[in-house]
Amino acid sequence: MKINLFVIALLVSAVGNSQMLQTPTDTAYVTNHNVRIRGQSVDYRAETGFQPVWNTEGEVVASLYYTYYKRTNVSKGNERPLIVSFNGGPGSASVWMHVAYTGPKILKIDSEGYPVQPYGIKDNPNSILDVADIVFVNPVNTGYSRKVKKMNGEYEDDKTFFGINADIRYLAGWINTFVTRQNRWESPKYIIGESYGGTRVMGLALELQNSQWMYLNGVIMVSPADYKVLRVGGPVSSSLNLPYFTATAWYHKMLPADLQNKDLLEILPEAEEFAINKLIPAIAKGGFISDAERKAIAKRYSYYSGLSEKVILQQNLDVPNRFFWKELLRDKTGQTVGRLDSRYLGIDKVETGTSPDYSAELTSWLHSFTPAINYYIQNELGFKTDVKYNVFGNVGRWDNSNDNVRDDLRQAMAQNPYLKVLTQSGYYDGATTYFSGKYNQWQIDPSGKLKDRMYFKGYRSGHMMYLRNEDLIKANDDLREFIKNSLANGKSAKY
Repeated sequence: MKINLFVIALLVSAVGNSQMLQTPTDTAYVTNHNVRIRGQSVDYRAETGFQPVWNTEGEVVASLYYTYYKRTNVSKGNERPLIVSFNGGPGSASVWMHVAYTGPKILKIDSEGYPVQPYGIKDNPNSILDVADIVFVNPVNTGYSRKVKKMNGEYEDDKTFFGINADIRYLAGWINTFVTRQNRWESPKYIIGESYGGTRVMGLALELQNSQWMYLNGVIMVSPADYKVLRVGGPVSSSLNLPYFTATAWYHKMLPADLQNKDLLEILPEAEEFAINKLIPAIAKGGFISDAERKAIAKRYSYYSGLSEKVILQQNLDVPNRFFWKELLRDKTGQTVGRLDSRYLGIDKVETGTSPDYSAELTSWLHSFTPAINYYIQNELGFKTDVKYNVFGNVGRWDNSNDNVRDDLRQAMAQNPYLKVLTQSGYYDGATTYFSGKYNQWQIDPSGKLKDRMYFKGYRSGHMMYLRNEDLIKANDDLREFIKNSLANGKSAKY
């Protein structure tokens, strides 16, 4: 329920004698609201607007659009946990978790996450706003965020923003400014990132400590994209997909009866063991594997994937995800399964081929997210602009070089005894698979000395596991538990 609207500064979206469409650099609207979360009345303040990014010369070079929710009917509000939230892409707006997961409003969708007309939003009774304040940040070219002209009339080079390390550097500075402006230095701090946001927050953990002197209590990765595995290929990258194949085949009832009759969580450990101990070595042998071993692996692969031994052998035991999405139901219904959530089904022009024509799940989600976020910002938050809201924005040729974010997170944890890590993944996510999420945690600290501060939670849905109502409830509760268990509670930061 919206209570009132207070304008901090006037937003001008298409202004001036030039008639040029411009992005404001430093302005915000404030509205006050109330929502019931887990049966409790929560009053909160919503601030949405723009905060600048400066270069080393102190010039404004970009303006980032954000939405900040702060609970107001509590004492010592500035000591409450603060969560800085990012989505991924790179090039994705901070929209998905904003209006479907942790924020005070969520989409009007059915209980499994499918769009329902008329599109819109409703209160989120599961939001973590009862225990933490949240700011949703849109990096450059996502949402309403844009580069802006410098004093000389030129734009900052793309290299300042569009790359793994550039993204981490400027966002760390932006977070520092935000925390200072909002007087949140006393707050326990958390960063959460979905998909590519997982790469982003791993790197931000160390950058915030070493460059901004800001120490975190928690790093949360939702369906993280680990670029040391994703699209790399090879025995490890390929084999980590197999347990996801098992989960999806189980969901679509394509497994042998003895597996199909068990619960999903009973069979996944078997598939994981096969992937690590049998499939990786087999693929590593390449063309020099014996015929007997090749056939034995293909038979077991078929058992855990729902694919035929024939097509597995035709793929040389190395089955691409895109082929699996096309192949699994080819002879049953002729439909494809979704990439980001393989519960979703698609219809291709022809049943032949090696990959689907389109992503069935993403087109479904865009049905509901795009109208909802545009309506919500304008009508509920009172923020009006002619600037286009980029659900997906152009971030040029993203620089993936010098990807050391795994070790960055390890070093941040080693330096900061308070810092804990949570990974949340959906079993039916075929883009950033749940087993890759586990593997990423294993590789962060090979010594094993930090593993007691890392946690993994899995859900019976896909990349955006929170779209399924049962998992929306569970995942938010898991966040509450993680926040509770990572607070210092008077304990010194020492080993």
